[in-house]
Amino acid sequence: MAELLCGEDPEPSDRSPAGPLFVPVRPGRAGCTARLFRTPLGDRTAVGFTSARGLVATLGPDQAWIRLAEPALRALTAPLGVTTVTIDPPFSAPAPSPVEPVQAAAPAVVLRIA
Repeated sequence: MAELLCGEDPEPSDRSPAGPLFVPVRPGRAGCTARLFRTPLGDRTAVGFTSARGLVATLGPDQAWIRLAEPALRALTAPLGVTTVTIDPPFSAPAPSPVEPVQAAAPAVVLRIA
């Protein structure tokens, strides 16, 4: 069998980057859960960053993260049907800001039954 060059292979066997990634997570009572994101087309994807600086620049300083190798991240998200891993996404949509409770315009009416 002839070996394909990376440019010819639709899915090269030597995926880069090699090495641990900085993976955004959500801490919970039972441990950490990898955060999943959406691609511009709406598909779910796992995300990994090659540097902590890149993660902070994209998701902010309060984003929790863990180190995982790309194959481990793929194995973690595969049972959820997520087969795509996005490395170093250039930007993300801002997190939704908290909504202030709506104040009633008129005082509440109290009915008294005698």
